Amino acid sequence: MRKTSLALAALLCATPLLAAQPIEGRWITAEKDAVITIGECGSSTCGRITKFLVAPPQGLDQRDVNNADAKLRQRKLLGMPVLTGFSEDAELWRGQIYDPKSGKTYRSVIRRKDANRLEVKGCIGPFCQTQVWTRAR
Repeated sequence: MRKTSLALAALLCATPLLAAQPIEGRWITAEKDAVITIGECGSSTCGRITKFLVAPPQGLDQRDVNNADAKLRQRKLLGMPVLTGFSEDAELWRGQIYDPKSGKTYRSVIRRKDANRLEVKGCIGPFCQTQVWTRAR
């Protein structure tokens, strides 16, 4: 009986638990227009626009003009969080994604596809749109 217990304990210790791969780093959006830097933000993970690869219509000083909240329309896009409140959930990361082009926030799920690709989903109810972001070099 003791050998069985030891073997079972060894097997449990050797079996990796399902855990989400880290998503921290610099990522190029699917549209290749910006770099999003993902990292810790207090007790959760977030992502901010840290570089424009294509200048927005009003230039590098572009404001969040499409935001539904009039009080937020004067904030600059550069440095603004677009991924907020992400936390690990098994092999996924769950939180919210903000689209400055529409001014809307969506439920989001992120999964690491491999070392250089993130699958980023924005969802309304059961309907999701998926993008693949690539690691910035």
